[in-house]
Amino acid sequence: MVMVSTGAVAKNILVVGDSLCAAHGINAEQGWVTLLQHKLQVENKSFQVFNECISGDTSAGGLARIDAILSKHKPDILLLELGANDGLRGLSPKIMQANLTEITQRAQKLGAKVLLLGIRIPLNYGKRYSDMFYAVYPALEKNLKVGLVPFMLEDVALNKELMQADGLHPNAAAQPILLETIWGHLKGLL
Repeated sequence: MVMVSTGAVAKNILVVGDSLCAAHGINAEQGWVTLLQHKLQVENKSFQVFNECISGDTSAGGLARIDAILSKHKPDILLLELGANDGLRGLSPKIMQANLTEITQRAQKLGAKVLLLGIRIPLNYGKRYSDMFYAVYPALEKNLKVGLVPFMLEDVALNKELMQADGLHPNAAAQPILLETIWGHLKGLL
């Protein structure tokens, strides 16, 4: 957590996700979540950003821990980025959708605005599975009336210079690009 120094009562932004938000393979200070806190300070926005992301987490893992996280941070805004590991493991998109729905509804019940950070996965399990997986995010946006970043890695995923050697995780140079992609959708919620 990075403290806000404006003197105003800060609102809380909670980020719940997996390695894409946990700064996997890079220094945490270089990650887009930390960069978000810095951007908010520069823009004199009174928000504290809490990063509750765990590399390897799935939608089921997020659901299992969401109540404790919501109770601890009492977010005004939840940035929810889960599902990538569900997709990479070939788990059911229907179950992923149910888990993300439950997480979102629990946050909304506490008054938080939710912004989903959508993910696309490689075609390892075929186009049909990939399409079913990706369709979860726009369905949640419509059904739950939440914000959506359609694909948070949009300007990064296909650029080898912005990805780590594993081809799955953005490198440090990609983090400001990720932040700008997300910021375009987040700023309206602030």
